[in-house]
Amino acid sequence: MPNNEPPKDGLRRDIGVTGIVALGLGTAVGVSVYSVLAPATQLAGVAMIVSMLLAMVPMLVYAIIYAFMGAAVPVTGASYEWPRRFVHPFLGFIISWLRIAGSTSAVIVLTMVLVSYVGTFVALPLKLTMFGLLVFVLIVNLLGVSAAAKSQGVMLAILLGTCALFVFGSMPSIEASKFTPFASHGIAGIFAAVPLLISLFLGIESATEVGGEVKNPARSIPLGISISIVLTAVVYLAVAMAALGVLGPEKLGVSSAPLLDAGVAAFGPAGRYLIVASAVVAIGSSINATFIIMSRFLYAMAREGMLPSALGKVSGKHDVPLAAILCAFVMCCVGLFLPSNLVFLFLAVNIPTILKYCATCAAAVGLVRMRPDLYEAAGFRPSRRVIYALAMAGVGLGILIIIAGWTADWRPYALLGAWATVGCLYYLVMRRR
Repeated sequence: MPNNEPPKDGLRRDIGVTGIVALGLGTAVGVSVYSVLAPATQLAGVAMIVSMLLAMVPMLVYAIIYAFMGAAVPVTGASYEWPRRFVHPFLGFIISWLRIAGSTSAVIVLTMVLVSYVGTFVALPLKLTMFGLLVFVLIVNLLGVSAAAKSQGVMLAILLGTCALFVFGSMPSIEASKFTPFASHGIAGIFAAVPLLISLFLGIESATEVGGEVKNPARSIPLGISISIVLTAVVYLAVAMAALGVLGPEKLGVSSAPLLDAGVAAFGPAGRYLIVASAVVAIGSSINATFIIMSRFLYAMAREGMLPSALGKVSGKHDVPLAAILCAFVMCCVGLFLPSNLVFLFLAVNIPTILKYCATCAAAVGLVRMRPDLYEAAGFRPSRRVIYALAMAGVGLGILIIIAGWTADWRPYALLGAWATVGCLYYLVMRRR
């Protein structure tokens, strides 16, 4: 199928490079930057900046793999379709099944933190306000992926603007002495902070999940992912250095709201409004992007008979997977009853995401071996040896990251294990029909 032709599933190709960047950056730049800088600084001191650069390494590996796969096989619901086609149908199913729990947890943690930030100005009922946000996101997505992507673009522009204002406005308050000593906690501290900071970059590949709705995907997806990871790194490094220069590692490390404290220190009371506005836009953008992706892999699973067929239908004047969007909304509403502990929720999000990355690495190897024609036709294709090496590195890094999280909280592992068991039983029943 030529890249600009309408996909056979009825979805519209409405997303360009800007939309891809908005989805990727909007997913990655979210709640983590407003919470993870403090514990990372506690572990590594000023050298947290080095830890952040090291945390980019796994995401660079995954970004290259995703750029290749997005150029070779642009499909909606990619994290389900790629493992299903190029490894085994069960792998595609179980990864997406786990991502139902992971995406639900992601939306919940994002809405919870957003309400908490707004709550610094106005007292709001937590769960009721979270539900109202879910309804708003539902309405935006019912208007079509083009409207959702455009809303991402608007929020991205506001986010980058507020981040730039924070960074440049903080410069008069930055003191060089706050950056010394640099590696006060040694090499061990630098590496200890890396698992925390990896969460900053999760989601830059998000637009591949709507590959079937991307214009000229062979060019747009690799380019969009490349721009996303560069912009994400620039935003995080600039914000982190500004916060360190204003507060210093001691104050930043013990802060419960590091960017809020840095904003107040640099701008006075007005800094509170700037940081809260930035947080609302960044987190709101992440909620919207996460919801889009969740509805699309539900749609893809239903198209292949792994979920009820109604979820795989496109309907309405905006050509959206209406039932899949409503199902995602209902799952998120159920998620309102999950524990409100941030460590629990972050792990429930990150574990399925890392498993998804590992499965995509395996799918890349499978594609090269099984479909050399797709490999040769890809607009972006590293050499076969490079793909094999990156895929092996990606799987290995993913396993290490998942193991490292066990000591923080075992409960998400138990929850996901139980959910996976239910999924396996459901899969066996579906296979017998």
